Amino acid sequence: MNMNSLKGEHVHKRNAVCILGTGDFGRSLGMRLIKAGYPVIFGSRNPKNSALLPGGAEVFTHADALKRSQIIFLAVHRENYDFLQPLCDLFDGKVLVDVSNNLKINQYRESNAAYLSQLVPKAIVVKGFNTVSAWALQSGNLDANSQVFVCGEDGEAKHLVMDIARSIGLTPLDQGSLLAANEVENYPLQLFPMWRLPFIITAGLTVLIYLYCLVTDVINPYVTKQVDDSYRIVVSIPNRVFPIVSLILLGLVYLPGVMAAFLQLYRGTKYKRFPNWLDRWMLCRKQLGLVALAFAFLHVFYTLIIPIRYSVRWKWMQYTIKESKKNQTAEYNQWWFWSVDLYLAMGIVGFGLFVLLGITSLPSVSNAVNWREFQFVQSKLGHVTLLLCTAHVFVYGSNRFLDISRYKWGLPLPYMLSLVIPCIVLVLKLILITPCVDSKITRIRDRSHGRRSE
Repeated sequence: MNMNSLKGEHVHKRNAVCILGTGDFGRSLGMRLIKAGYPVIFGSRNPKNSALLPGGAEVFTHADALKRSQIIFLAVHRENYDFLQPLCDLFDGKVLVDVSNNLKINQYRESNAAYLSQLVPKAIVVKGFNTVSAWALQSGNLDANSQVFVCGEDGEAKHLVMDIARSIGLTPLDQGSLLAANEVENYPLQLFPMWRLPFIITAGLTVLIYLYCLVTDVINPYVTKQVDDSYRIVVSIPNRVFPIVSLILLGLVYLPGVMAAFLQLYRGTKYKRFPNWLDRWMLCRKQLGLVALAFAFLHVFYTLIIPIRYSVRWKWMQYTIKESKKNQTAEYNQWWFWSVDLYLAMGIVGFGLFVLLGITSLPSVSNAVNWREFQFVQSKLGHVTLLLCTAHVFVYGSNRFLDISRYKWGLPLPYMLSLVIPCIVLVLKLILITPCVDSKITRIRDRSHGRRSE
């Protein structure tokens, strides 16, 4: 086959596309191709049974269908590939697109595409379209991801398949040779691969902090004073847990960066691999940050409902009655006014910057800024956000830190737990931005760039 002439014809006229397989995916793909102007030919064991096929498509036996097209989509499972061997000569020089998936990750020793290339050696095998579901094809990509991963040994064949993907509204991504087929086939089977570690960390922190607050806010008053504060488990304790976990997660976003910088200082170069655990940690920073932002949102919403809570209104009413009976009012306290307003202001500004970090991490936004702008927001403003949120907690604690009576059973106050990691990050970052250390890091990176250019 002359691939160049085929591509030239493709610009002016749609080439006929053959689909082997009349299942859900094959029918859905055929429907989309027909809407895009492609002549579609189905290959079937029973050509007469074509009632479910999209209107406008032709259906033939496998052999007859193969003779009528240079581009073949194989929409059958690997265990049904046997029918291809007697047709091997009909695939000579033709593009064979494998859209198959497996039932579990690494189900076979070799990828389906690699196995297919051995089974039909005369075909030009391209892996693609396996990341798109039949439902996505039917709904016009409105309810699913439109990315299509493509890999294969022949560059022109890949471009041809990618052109087809674009013509039906999908976004093709070249993943390289067929060696990448295993990864492409495993991709649809993975459940939130980049979110697993953040979810585990978040779940662990949430449970531990919740139990800690349960001990200090509910169990301790009941054991020591026989006071039933169990109502706090629904709103009060979660509104302690959310900001604590959020601030810890935000600290965990920036901790691996400063650790990596110190590691580069120690090694004197940036061209040595980080430990695997640090690499994995750095790769999930975006997910950690987004979960932290979600918890910050929950804290804001829970805080906004404080005035309408019955327990809070009852306590305010009792306090007012008590003050009225004494015929006195609380003294004007300028320090309290300043601390409360400063606490609120830092929280609002910090949360606003936190939202900005989340917005700039969205692909549609990050693609609209250059790397320096993105780094400025995520690094410089990110550390400012961490500083403001940490200061927000410090001002909230103010004189509570020194009040020993607040330490239930000698345990630190719950919000103090959220300060450990952020304070470590901020101290390490302060060391890194000092002129002597910063200049050394800059020299290491410049020297590394120089070596690479040589």
